[in-house]
Amino acid sequence: MNHALAIELAIVAAYVAVLVGIGASFARRQTTTDAYFVARRSVPGWAMGMSMFATIITAVTVIAYPGASYAGNWSLLVPGFMVLGVLALVGVVIIPFFRHAVGMSAYEYFGKRFGTGVRVYSSLAFAAGHFSKMGVVLYLLALTVSSMTAWNVYVIVYAVGAATVLYTLIGGMQAVVWTDVVQGIILWLGIFIVLGYLWVLTPGGAHAAIALAAANHKFSLGSSSLSLSKPTLLVLCLYGFFFYLQKYTADQTLVQRYLIARTDREAIRGVGLGALLCVPVWALFMLIGTLLWSFYKLSGETLPAGIKKADEIFPYFLSTHISPVFTGLFLAALFGAAMSSMASDLNCIAVVGVEDFYRRIRPRATDRKALRAAKIMVAVFGVLTMIFAAELAGSKGTALSLYFTITSIVAGGLAGLFLLAFLCPRANTRGVTVGIVLSLIVTAWATLTLDHGSVINLGRWNYPLDNYMIGVIGHIVLFAAGYIASLIFSDGTPGPRELTLWGWLAHRRTTAIAAGNTFVSQT
Repeated sequence: MNHALAIELAIVAAYVAVLVGIGASFARRQTTTDAYFVARRSVPGWAMGMSMFATIITAVTVIAYPGASYAGNWSLLVPGFMVLGVLALVGVVIIPFFRHAVGMSAYEYFGKRFGTGVRVYSSLAFAAGHFSKMGVVLYLLALTVSSMTAWNVYVIVYAVGAATVLYTLIGGMQAVVWTDVVQGIILWLGIFIVLGYLWVLTPGGAHAAIALAAANHKFSLGSSSLSLSKPTLLVLCLYGFFFYLQKYTADQTLVQRYLIARTDREAIRGVGLGALLCVPVWALFMLIGTLLWSFYKLSGETLPAGIKKADEIFPYFLSTHISPVFTGLFLAALFGAAMSSMASDLNCIAVVGVEDFYRRIRPRATDRKALRAAKIMVAVFGVLTMIFAAELAGSKGTALSLYFTITSIVAGGLAGLFLLAFLCPRANTRGVTVGIVLSLIVTAWATLTLDHGSVINLGRWNYPLDNYMIGVIGHIVLFAAGYIASLIFSDGTPGPRELTLWGWLAHRRTTAIAAGNTFVSQT
């Protein structure tokens, strides 16, 4: 092992040891499911926000964003801006609503609104999508780190996976949150280290790099065309809006964060902080890719013939132009981005496993037995994730394509399902079931016939729109079909009003009036 590689390995090993140590420090406190899943609802808002930020920023972000801006422009940033619009619309209403409507699982709400079948569907959709995501993130991390260091891909998969499972297993949500805080700080540090190197190494400095990039339209946000058949601004805005609407209303990894905060106000502030941290980080990774493009243009350096994809250029630059100490720190940031996402997913899959399945199958089970079941689920899904990632490493892309196909089908429509439940008091179980079935059919058709019939060629009946529109269509179809079918199958009895927006607003008004009357009487 050469000197540089030894330094990088030592830094990464020390970093992983710190994370496991944080997990171990919380081990004795994990005596109930309330502690293990929602940290006894005692996390400060700022830490909750950092945890959300670290969970959303994955290893895919670290590699894909610089690669996208190097090869093209900043259009990939457009969906990220939509997170601010989504929070402006739903933040102050949805967050306190979930904190009062559910215990631990986001899908408990769908069960209260539409029954067990819809709760099971939404839970399985979440679990399938995030299990696949964990495997892909772990695989891409291993692939990237291996290309930079020549470390064995399989060793990386199992070492990182085992460390993540260990601190999540023993430390619960408290370990997840506080390791996320550390990982978020390391990620910011890594970003500024890379930007500093690019600033110094580029001939003419940052001014020359930015001027060259601007002259070549590298900062463009995409086409202003109204076409839905290519990734225009309109398509990316629609995709981003529905993607983050689903994340903030029907994704256990974020809804669970609402529940861990001390108060409603701290939860709202934490969610806002998380979003405000994400947007500049996305922009900075886009900037890294753009500055890399300018660096290679201005320096005259040529890339090796073995580099075929834009995603490979950033790791190559790190391994050839940055000192071993700083490369080690950035590797730690990359490991942290992957591990924080995986740890959060493992804990949340255990939540839905226990709350939506185990407790329903064994309603008389004690909390201690439920906690044991949760830890078993973390361990089992962690091992399965490592096996899945290792299989991806040997698949040469085939399994990766299958992953995108599966997740497009099973995860489609959850934002539409939430809107139907929350906005439409007349929506009912039979109508929602029709909406789910039609959404799955339409999403499957679009996924299988996209790119002019890449899997099944139906000629003129192939999916005609841009790939980013598949999820958008799934949400819209579920909402529209579910609402119309609910009217058709209505028995004239509206659903529980207290579980809708209108009932929640009425409850808030009543609470505010009561609080005001109490204040007046006391004065």
